Amino acid sequence: MKKLGLLIIIAVHLFLLTGCWNSKDIQNMAYVTAVGLDFENGKFITFVQILNFSGLAKSESTVVGKNIPVWVGKGAGFTVTEAFNEIYATSQLRVFWGHVKAIVCTERFLKNAEKVKEAYDMLNRYREVRYNVLLYGTKESINDIFIQKSILNMSPIDSLLDAPFQVYSQRSFITPHEGLRIISEINEAGQSAMLPTISLDKQAWTEDKQAKSMFRIDGAFYYNHEKLLGWMSEHELEGFRWVQETLDRSSINIPDTDKPVAALVLIKPKARIIPVIRDGDVYYTINLKINAYVDEIVKDTSIQEMESMANQVIEDQIRKTYAIGLKKKIDVLQLGERLYRNYPKKWHELDKISNFNLDTNSLDKVNVKVKLQHTGKYKERAN
Repeated sequence: MKKLGLLIIIAVHLFLLTGCWNSKDIQNMAYVTAVGLDFENGKFITFVQILNFSGLAKSESTVVGKNIPVWVGKGAGFTVTEAFNEIYATSQLRVFWGHVKAIVCTERFLKNAEKVKEAYDMLNRYREVRYNVLLYGTKESINDIFIQKSILNMSPIDSLLDAPFQVYSQRSFITPHEGLRIISEINEAGQSAMLPTISLDKQAWTEDKQAKSMFRIDGAFYYNHEKLLGWMSEHELEGFRWVQETLDRSSINIPDTDKPVAALVLIKPKARIIPVIRDGDVYYTINLKINAYVDEIVKDTSIQEMESMANQVIEDQIRKTYAIGLKKKIDVLQLGERLYRNYPKKWHELDKISNFNLDTNSLDKVNVKVKLQHTGKYKERAN
């Protein structure tokens, strides 16, 4: 009876073990944290940024500043699948895609919108890849982007590439975009899709006396009707930030000259774009309300004067960004999207004539109302 019981225990134990025979130890897998896409000589060029499990894990034994090695794999093929299979051929370990946080595309890849949609369609069909992956363009080498370390040599997944919202909460300028949003904007009538670009700033930081490059979101590519329209720099886009509903915190000098009297921080703008049809032409009014507080006082100035100067600075920035967009035939303020929502018949009528229907007179009024909520620990005179 004892022998029978022992045999039953052994049999059950062996049965349970069979369920684990196909499992993989988590430390023996290659974790893809970012994907790069390029297109050259009729072939897709794919890159993967690989971290070992020890580079992803958070534990009490993790040493801040310890150099975490980054591996970059590269493949090529006439389809995205073929290019990734080339990476599998030399990866040595099973590749896991569930930790992909960012996709970076080169400028020449982005010039072919069909290739962009093809690549993104393939990645989204793969069940391990999540839908909320961040999407960037770049003018840099993909390899240089993927070997870039974060400050203090922290893990690459703690960098601006994979975690941009930490920086955005302190300095809101160009909104990080998830891939699904960009693809939907490319397919959406009346809208120019915006793709933020990431670059390497090699001037701002040093480790002791050694220069250290750091990530910077330096501008954005724009698409319309599945065509790459061009690129606008961060400076050229400074007026666009005020019509972004997701803006958390951004600053300006007042006035915007080399002799400002104060620096203000502006938060949570509420913008409303109103299209008006007059004599067959479309004119747009932007009504913007935004709260602010004083971050720095250079010269004693009344609250009313500071609000008035802030109104003018923001209006000037919006109009300047609009004018630059006109030259590049980019509807950077997304005026056409509002016309499509409010007057779809008129939008279709204009779209049959041209894909771009804005001119110097289209942006009619820009009404800005800055409300200074407080001046910090110091009190300023009201008028």
